[in-house]
This record gives sequence, structure tokens and C-alpha cells, in this order.
Amino acid sequence: MASFEEAETEETVTCLHMTFYHPCQEDKMMFRCLNFCKREQVRADEMAKFGRDSNVCHYNFMDARVSRIQFSLQLYRKLNSTELCFEIKNMSKKTKLIVDQTELGYLNKIDLPWKCIICFGDYQILAETQEGESMDYFETYLHLAQAPILQERCLPSLQPVPENGISSSMFPSQSKSPIEIDENE
Repeated sequence: MASFEEAETEETVTCLHMTFYHPCQEDKMMFRCLNFCKREQVRADEMAKFGRDSNVCHYNFMDARVSRIQFSLQLYRKLNSTELCFEIKNMSKKTKLIVDQTELGYLNKIDLPWKCIICFGDYQILAETQEGESMDYFETYLHLAQAPILQERCLPSLQPVPENGISSSMFPSQSKSPIEIDENE
């Protein structure tokens, strides 16, 4: 029992869950070099780099349209706080990086929100941070999405669809005035 009582307190580890989507993934397999569904440790003093250059980036995209280093993530601790956060930096001179609604140009960086969508080109990445305490390392846990993360980009029409699911644009000869319908009909 004494060894249990004297054992180090187990620290939780900050984990960045990232779900990747590209419309051509099935054909071009641009994510084939990523280790999905397996937690990977990254030292806290290292930058996690994403891009196509396997000599520099740990997370590689097999796509000539992706920059050698597309973006980087760095773990840091806020001043006078124990809170650990990530900052994301656009490393591409040619492609803007969009984090939620914020557009980042070359070398721009911002704090990564706890849950956000990162986009560049046709790539969509859902990033979710799971809090932890360890200051020695963090973990990444990658997932592959089967459907677009940003559904609104895939809709053929920007017109709202009524609750009954029938758009008035399907029946152009009908009047455009609103019709009240009882829920029970």
C-alpha cells in the first residue's frame, strides 16, 4: 500500500482532437500519411506542423496544392494562469487559412478556439481541445470525416427550406404568397 500512496499524482494531458475532410479523399487519398484513431504525443516545446513536406511536417497531406508547411500549432500557457491553449499560425504564402470566420494571411496567428473549424482550399478540419494539466507534452487524436464538416457549403440553393421540406422554387407556377398550414395536416 505504501507504494500506491507515494506514487506520483497522475496528470491529465491536453488533447487536440482533429477531424479531417476533403471532397476528393476517396479518390486521391491525401490523408493516407496521417495516423487516424491513435493518440500521438507531441512535446510541449515543439510546434505541430501540417503540410506536404515530410522532412519538416509531422502531419503530412499528400497533395501538391498544399504548401510545404500549411500551418502550425503551438501549445502555450496563458500568463498568470495554469490554462493551456493552442495558437495557430498560417505558414502558407499562397493560401489563406480560415479559423471559424477569421481569415489569416501568411504568418498571422491567433488563439485556437476550444472548438472551431479550420479551412484552406477544399480542406475542412474540425478542431476540439480537451483540457489537460501536463506541461511536458500534449496529444493529438486524428479522425477522418465521411461527410463535409461545413454542410452549408454543400447545399445547392441558399434559399431556406420550409419545415414541410418542399421548396416553393420546385413549383414556380404556384403563388409566392405565404400559406399557413396546420401542424397536424
